[in-house]
Amino acid sequence: MSPNDSKNSGGFFNSLASSITNFGSVMTKSVNGLMGYEGIEVINPDGSTEDADEEAGRGRWKQEERDGYWKMMQKYIGSDITSMVTLPVIIFEPMTTLQKMAELMEYSHLLDMADKTQDPYMRMVYASTWAISVYYAYQRTWKPFNPILGETYEMTNHNGINFIAEQVSHHPPMSAAHAENEHFAYDCTSKLKSKLLGNSIDFYPVGRTRVTLKRDGVVLDLVPPPTKAHNLIFGRTWVDSSGEMIMTNLTTGDKAVLYFQPCGWFGSGRYEVDGYVYNSSEKPKILVTGKWNESLSYQPCDIEGEPLTGTEPNEVWKVAEAPKKDKYQYTHFAHKVNSFDTAPSNLLSSDSRLRPDRYALDIGDMTRAGYEKSSLEEKQRAEKRTREEKGQRFVPKWFDETEEVTPTPWGDLEVYQFNGNYLVHRAAAHNSEDNNTDMKSTQFNPWQFQDTSP
Repeated sequence: MSPNDSKNSGGFFNSLASSITNFGSVMTKSVNGLMGYEGIEVINPDGSTEDADEEAGRGRWKQEERDGYWKMMQKYIGSDITSMVTLPVIIFEPMTTLQKMAELMEYSHLLDMADKTQDPYMRMVYASTWAISVYYAYQRTWKPFNPILGETYEMTNHNGINFIAEQVSHHPPMSAAHAENEHFAYDCTSKLKSKLLGNSIDFYPVGRTRVTLKRDGVVLDLVPPPTKAHNLIFGRTWVDSSGEMIMTNLTTGDKAVLYFQPCGWFGSGRYEVDGYVYNSSEKPKILVTGKWNESLSYQPCDIEGEPLTGTEPNEVWKVAEAPKKDKYQYTHFAHKVNSFDTAPSNLLSSDSRLRPDRYALDIGDMTRAGYEKSSLEEKQRAEKRTREEKGQRFVPKWFDETEEVTPTPWGDLEVYQFNGNYLVHRAAAHNSEDNNTDMKSTQFNPWQFQDTSP
């Protein structure tokens, strides 16, 4: 199969992975109904079907807890549970989805390199590698907090970037983000969809991600693959992504198509990424190979997709060393995202860092975290009632809803755009004399109406 076929089907790499997928589907079917629970499937990513029973008894839950959560979740099988189910804080990490969006900026120097290079195909190598680099951090098995409507997250002090994200809709849950430095501008609207399958859940990245490289003004569009979390209740939870990631240069027509191989028996194929950078005539120019949890390399190729004679793979990215035995599997950058070290002066009081439930969980106070989480959710419901009584609708501060509705492989998306007001606010805050406010003592306040009593 030629690399031209891989633009649509994953090419040679997809053909190879299809056999692995078939093994995986057999493995899944063989464990359905395990332990007498209808709909249960348990998969050990490092094993096979033989140890499914043993794997089912592993994980973070006690037997009585597993039984209770399974009974609670059964009625939601087949449903999108992104925001419809109240979950215990024991499965959460002390971070929100807005902060996880900022983790994409860890290796943003790759976008700087994409902007600096004059080679149009290396531009796609750097930019697509940047998009893949976050998957190492995203394999964490803890759930982030859903943001409160109007909640924000700001980040500075990293590669010259100003980053702002805002929760722009509660039902459906939608977030918008903007980041910028001297080389690029990043804009994202995200409306995550999910489908509970029993002991696993599929996540579909309904969203639009655009990167503008400032030197030449080229615009890149990203479509990532879906992700699955396995063994939610029975077994050790693990995360995998499989399918195509497509990054398109909307200005020139060049494209990177990279295939994430699914995990097969005994971990076969897990983490592996392969694909090509194509020119606007859909001819392969550069082969990209590697693992999203280790490193990626590139190599010039011929029209058949074979490496050019006399060339060797060149490493373009390598994952940074991570903390050992970290409770939440955080990278060093995730700790920075969660700290006030990356916060600007005069931090917005709606910032995720200030959430009392997030802070309580961060210091290990599970009881307090659960109480604060319930309190915030009730305040949000109370504010919704107030807004409806006043006949008002929520209006985001830093992003405007456009009339554009863009199609994605998993459904239509209402697009929000950065309105620039944040830059005005940040400039004024920077020049303010009140720059020494103790940020940690600031009360979390994302509310449109100050009286949020139930």
